[in-house]
Amino acid sequence: MQNIIVGQNQVQNQHIKALMEEALKAGAAKTPKAGDVITGTVANKESLTLYADFGALGVGIVYGREFREASDIIKKMNVGDAISAKVVELENDRGFIELSLKDAGYTLAWDDLIKKKDTGEVIEVEIKEANKGGLMAEINNIPAFMPVSQLATKHYPRVDGGDKSKILMELQKFAGQKFKVKIIDVNQTDGKLIVSEKEAQDDDLKKILSIYKVGDIIEGEVSGVVNFGVFVKFTPSAPSGEGVNELEGLVHISELDWQLIENPADTFKVGDTVKAKIISLESDKVSLSIKALKADPWKDVDEKFKKGDSIQGTVVKLNPFGAFVRVDGDIQGLCHISEFGTDEQMRKTIEAGKTYEFFVQSISGKEHRMALGFGKPKKQAKEISTAPGAAEEKSAKEAA
Repeated sequence: MQNIIVGQNQVQNQHIKALMEEALKAGAAKTPKAGDVITGTVANKESLTLYADFGALGVGIVYGREFREASDIIKKMNVGDAISAKVVELENDRGFIELSLKDAGYTLAWDDLIKKKDTGEVIEVEIKEANKGGLMAEINNIPAFMPVSQLATKHYPRVDGGDKSKILMELQKFAGQKFKVKIIDVNQTDGKLIVSEKEAQDDDLKKILSIYKVGDIIEGEVSGVVNFGVFVKFTPSAPSGEGVNELEGLVHISELDWQLIENPADTFKVGDTVKAKIISLESDKVSLSIKALKADPWKDVDEKFKKGDSIQGTVVKLNPFGAFVRVDGDIQGLCHISEFGTDEQMRKTIEAGKTYEFFVQSISGKEHRMALGFGKPKKQAKEISTAPGAAEEKSAKEAA
């Protein structure tokens, strides 16, 4: 038996020498350098050694620690199989090209990631875990990170005030789910791999959004209520592309109503059916307006009110810069803090919800702006008291 094994080893060694001689006869090829990944075929496998034929480049060898670290890969290889390996040393003390299969796999994995990024390939990944900044996945066994900002609108966490702990709770719900993503940044040196769900659906989304234009009216369902506005989900009016069955737009708090809304949750709730007008289409963002479908209360305001008019107004809200005052339906004006002197004095003088006398300092229906003074028109009162003959005329009337 021992003689048979020795004979087999001799045959194998002769085969390897023959490959080396063939490589020499083939002439010089482009010489690789340490760190390069080269491709050849498996020439032979021994207990702790693998030989690879690289043609004119020569014969490579994987042994020792490199063999043990790649043992799972080598077990699956057969003589004649294609092999890619990383050059560790161009010529070791045994005259072979010393190779690393593990490092080659790592390098090829990054090369593949770069290719996927350059071609814009859409990849399906499974979300492994979440952190406060986003989601973690893997591509080619390399950790990939997806920032919150790169989530599709339907997955974006709707958390009032940006509470990081609440955002994390929302993101953790995605663990185990599969997302379609594109690679948007890859850097092997820094070990950085950034992916985007938003970019993966970009082509389909643009195709669907192309059927809409600014001014179109949509009907949808409130899908989220946050402190800065309301999200509205609606179904495309034409057959959608694969992966985009619903669209979602944001109605900013300033576009909810003509009157001041402090908290959208006081007026809207998830599930409400609303109509809105598209006011902006930018990339994958749809901006909507609910108030645009209502009559503009400022349309005839310049005819209703004039500078110096005394009016009754109800204080809606107090701010450090003044008081918002409702003077007629949805018309609100600002009484600046300078009318009171200080914030403290303002809060001692007026209260939210109560009605007081104000006067119009300036007004612009076009700009939706009205500046109010507190109390009676000071300028007008001064003009009456100082007008020539005013006192005499008053005395004469009293006497009469």
